[in-house]
Amino acid sequence: MNLSRFIARRYLFAKKSHQVINIISIIAATGIAVGCAALVIILSIYNGFDSVVRSLNDSHTPDVLVTPAQGKVFSPDSRFDFLREDPRVKAACGVLEESVFLQYGERNKVVVARGVDSLYEQVTGLRDYLVEGRFELMYGDLPQVVLGRTVALELGLKTAFLLPVTAWFPSRTKQVDLLNPLASLRQKRLYPAGIVALDQDFDQKYMFMPLDVLQDLLEYTNEVSGVEIYLNPEGLDRREMASRQVLSDLRGRLGDEFVVRDRQQQNSTLYRLLKYEKAAIYLILLFVMLIISVNIYGSLSMLIIEKRDDIATLQAMGADGKLVEQIFVREGWMISLLGILAGVAVGLLVCWLQQRFGLVKMPGNFVVSAYPVDVQVRDIALIAVGVALIGWLISLLTRRMTER
Repeated sequence: MNLSRFIARRYLFAKKSHQVINIISIIAATGIAVGCAALVIILSIYNGFDSVVRSLNDSHTPDVLVTPAQGKVFSPDSRFDFLREDPRVKAACGVLEESVFLQYGERNKVVVARGVDSLYEQVTGLRDYLVEGRFELMYGDLPQVVLGRTVALELGLKTAFLLPVTAWFPSRTKQVDLLNPLASLRQKRLYPAGIVALDQDFDQKYMFMPLDVLQDLLEYTNEVSGVEIYLNPEGLDRREMASRQVLSDLRGRLGDEFVVRDRQQQNSTLYRLLKYEKAAIYLILLFVMLIISVNIYGSLSMLIIEKRDDIATLQAMGADGKLVEQIFVREGWMISLLGILAGVAVGLLVCWLQQRFGLVKMPGNFVVSAYPVDVQVRDIALIAVGVALIGWLISLLTRRMTER
């Protein structure tokens, strides 16, 4: 039996002669429990938002993207043919992107037009975020367009309307005629087919149209600004491994003329920001826990004063100063551990209730109705270790008081 642990446990649960010591110990444990519960809940909600943001971003981000190292466009050649027979590849889609002037009735807006092919329509996850219409870019021989929700709102457009939108772009081959500037502009009429809602930046920026229509508008033949590669869904780990293998194969075949990036590299700024924000939240809340844990120091200080006679008795029986120190250090750490266990349990319960019933709803019109929650075991471990370490360090501060 560990004597210091046994005595510390007796001191923790034994009734003190001064009720204020019990109150301070309860306040310390309760403060740690509340702080731990807050850490679990806040980090889990942040994980939930992280998952939502990633899923929204992944819905229009390919597993692998190939772009030219120089210039804006290129013509896919035979070096890309192996992708059609590669079992790891579900689809390889040519995509052309350019800013165009969009007009609908008396309203207009500059948007980023993305020309995509029929394969893109089949593999894109954007159809899951349609708020109106369908993701179909051709209706027979009629070209159609899918717009972001903010673009549609600013143009006053609905998919039920029969009036087409007109995309304008200056000719790359004609000189501007000052007497008739419109003669140097090319135009394409497209009919609204669907409206997509992802996030504010996407909704006010993008529209999707047939690739060949945009190529004709820009006076290209078969040029594209990138090739988007979508892999067969075989589970996350195997899919990430396949992505790295495809990246390696493409870089070897294409050489330095092209830039090949996976999903992480395409959105490196976003993923880095999400990672740093979570680390900042954790450190800020851990600092709050440090302030809360100061109550442990007050509780132990008063307990040491009350147990002066017990300390003298133990020393008379042969106990050295190290044993006495360990008793009160373990006492403080036990208070921390009790708070951690209670706080983590409460936090997990609240997260489960939110996941199961969606008790707290999201304000406004968001893609999810209730605050998303994603509990990760690694976060629980970091919370427990971090708060336990703070409790241990605070408890060590009382060692010198036992020597007086």
